[in-house]
Amino acid sequence: MSQSQAIDHNVRSHPIGRLVAFLYGIVAYLVFFITILYAIGFVSGLVVPKAIDSGTAVPAGEAVIIDLLLMALFAVQHSVMARPQFKQWWTQYVPKSVERSTFVLLASVALDLLFSQWRPLPDAVWQVDQPQIALALTALSLVGWTLVFLSTFMINHFELFGLHQVVNNLSGRPMPVPRFRTPLLYGLVRHPIYLGFLIAVWATPSMTIGHLLFAAVITAYILVGIQLEERDLVAVFGDDYRGYRSRVAMLLPWRKSA
Repeated sequence: MSQSQAIDHNVRSHPIGRLVAFLYGIVAYLVFFITILYAIGFVSGLVVPKAIDSGTAVPAGEAVIIDLLLMALFAVQHSVMARPQFKQWWTQYVPKSVERSTFVLLASVALDLLFSQWRPLPDAVWQVDQPQIALALTALSLVGWTLVFLSTFMINHFELFGLHQVVNNLSGRPMPVPRFRTPLLYGLVRHPIYLGFLIAVWATPSMTIGHLLFAAVITAYILVGIQLEERDLVAVFGDDYRGYRSRVAMLLPWRKSA
């Protein structure tokens, strides 16, 4: 038995270990849920005490460097920990049942650090003063966030964020074998979650330099992340995913797939 198998066996064999893993997964999910709600306010400038255009003012060059470093930290953590090769190594030390919860927790911490340390660049790129258009753009951003949430539930929201794994572990059931599915919005675009994020960060009545930097880096990260993610999906699902990729557009439903 390998070290990884021994760790996972111990967690699944002992009721206390299973309960601890379950509670850990619950905490990780709650941290994620609070973080994603804060993210909506941070990007939209609604409700939260510190939004994308508020906070400590510093020279522009310093702000750009700090903000890029914060976003790079999140991008590296999120991309590296999502790769199968890292998971294979990581689960030698972390039980498989909480691997996803740990990924979600660390991603949330990286985002929380970004929100707290973000330096604003408040000069305007565009400003919509017409109230109806401004309201429509804000509503469109919220539609993007809604699309993100709906898309996660169309696949398996609770598996995506680690709860399914710890619940199955608590009850002593193994995780089901991954199945290739394309429910609802996934029949229109391959990545509706990413599409929702893009709508959410770009639809704003007040685009500052800081907001533009955030949106541009998020867009670049998503485009790179899609390539990495689809490479992993082809490795898992083979011709099923290749055929899906040839039929369904990546992000824009009216565009043919490349």
